[in-house]
Amino acid sequence: MESGKFAIPQKNLRLVLIGVGLMLFGYILMIGGGTDDPNIFTGEAMFSFRRIVISPIFILAGIVVEIVAIMYRPKVK
Repeated sequence: MESGKFAIPQKNLRLVLIGVGLMLFGYILMIGGGTDDPNIFTGEAMFSFRRIVISPIFILAGIVVEIVAIMYRPKVK
């Protein structure tokens, strides 16, 4: 085994980081909108379009990018 070589190619590592970033962004979009009073229910804030549609799309896109990053094999020159 050669020393100084990383097990994951640079392009795959870049894809892994992009996938993690997409998933983190999706989870960040989900946070907030709660209330301190348990007797008050804010359904509009809790079930907003951003939380129900947009955030899961980013999380699923991040998972797809992670799968591609794992499965992608660079062409040998």
